Amino acid sequence: MEQINAIGRRKASVARVYLSQGKGNITVNGKDYKEYFPQHHIQLKVTQPFNIIEVDNAIYDLKVNVSGGGIKGQAEAIRMAISRALVKLNEDFRVPLKAQKMLTRDARVVERKKYGKPKARKSFQFSKR
Repeated sequence: MEQINAIGRRKASVARVYLSQGKGNITVNGKDYKEYFPQHHIQLKVTQPFNIIEVDNAIYDLKVNVSGGGIKGQAEAIRMAISRALVKLNEDFRVPLKAQKMLTRDARVVERKKYGKPKARKSFQFSKR
């Protein structure tokens, strides 16, 4: 099996995943994913596609480059990229991953700041008199 690459995005984060045959190592920006994401609930987000398709991730090595955004956005971008790579590997994985919305790009991003206001929608205090 050759190397399969896929890209995933969430908010300001962009993740590039390179999937190849291996021993189950997941490296994110040169570190183990458990070291890069110390919180357990975020580690579960990264491995969620493997749990959905009920395939042991010990078969594959993942090399991930991720940039931008916070840790949750990065984890969800990685999750999407892994899902896309698995669909490239085997088209049968598409149905369960799509049912769990792993292949859907979440388009919600931070709204831009408007002029005359301190934030996107917040206004300065209004005084009638």
